[in-house]
Amino acid sequence: MIIPKADKPASKYTTVLTLLLVLLISFNSCNEKKDPQKSERAFYYWKSVFNLSGFEKQQLDSLQVKTLYLKFFDVDWDEAGKKPVPVAKLQTPDAREKLQGVFTIIPVVFITNACIQKIDSSQVKQLAENMYSLFLEIKRSNGFDTIPEIQIDCDWTAATREKYFGLLNYFKRLAPGSRLSCTIRLHQVKFLSKTGVPPVDRGLLMCYNMGNLKDPATKNSIIETAELKKYIGNLSGYPLPLDVAFPLFDWKVLYRDNMYTGLIQNLTDAVFNNAFTGKTGDRYLVLKDTLLEGYDLHKGDMIRNEKSDIKEVLAAADVISRHLKNTPRRVSLYHLDSLILSKYTTHELESIYNSMH
Repeated sequence: MIIPKADKPASKYTTVLTLLLVLLISFNSCNEKKDPQKSERAFYYWKSVFNLSGFEKQQLDSLQVKTLYLKFFDVDWDEAGKKPVPVAKLQTPDAREKLQGVFTIIPVVFITNACIQKIDSSQVKQLAENMYSLFLEIKRSNGFDTIPEIQIDCDWTAATREKYFGLLNYFKRLAPGSRLSCTIRLHQVKFLSKTGVPPVDRGLLMCYNMGNLKDPATKNSIIETAELKKYIGNLSGYPLPLDVAFPLFDWKVLYRDNMYTGLIQNLTDAVFNNAFTGKTGDRYLVLKDTLLEGYDLHKGDMIRNEKSDIKEVLAAADVISRHLKNTPRRVSLYHLDSLILSKYTTHELESIYNSMH
């Protein structure tokens, strides 16, 4: 009697094993896709003289930051000459030794909206050529061999949109070998239909300066999550890929007779703990006319203390990450300065970089 081979049960086992293997591969693939993409880390350097302190170098190394947005120059309006002029040009002694091969440098040119507003449309092309010429001069004199990206920073409005976008188009044609990016303010996201989408390769969303600085009732004009939420309804549909920048800076806002008077910067809170000022919450009231560290203060002046509180920054990052359609290629902090960095632990700065997912 010949007993037939039991090939049917073996076939069932093979089928089951194959199915399990397929499920395991699919499970692993799904997990890999869900792993958060790591964003490149960057800092803005917003001083006219480039000179990294030992502490700044140590922090950059600890945070593994290899990209710097370096402000090359500003462009402002010269009322006397009725023309745009470059100011605050970058000075970088021994830049090649300090930067080349160590950091990826992204030059930034800041241009005031007032300059765009006052310039005649016929002058826009010449302005772009002048800006590019000065960019090349600074690039060559400092030995920057490779520039992968150039950024233009301007708080344009619906009224200046046409001339500013024209400037970007002219500039882009002059620099075909580099990506062109520009900064995007929150109001430009909210009022997208009015302010338009700039003709650049990428945008960088500035998640700060979101409140009304000049309003005495404002809580914190630098960063406030409740205020942020009012601006990002259109964020998921913004047509440009966006990188993101968060603030680290602080300042004090001065009001006289309930009117905005100016900013007080680079003064610690300890300076205001004196007999001439009284403190309530985040506000100081000047009790007597006084000259404080070069600032002429009058009795009755109100000073609002504004900071980039780490909890507020992380809360803002959480809100942004849930509304942004892409994982930012680059997360930046503004800005690189020893006094600012000393107010945060390395772990806190790490947490900001890791907050976007």
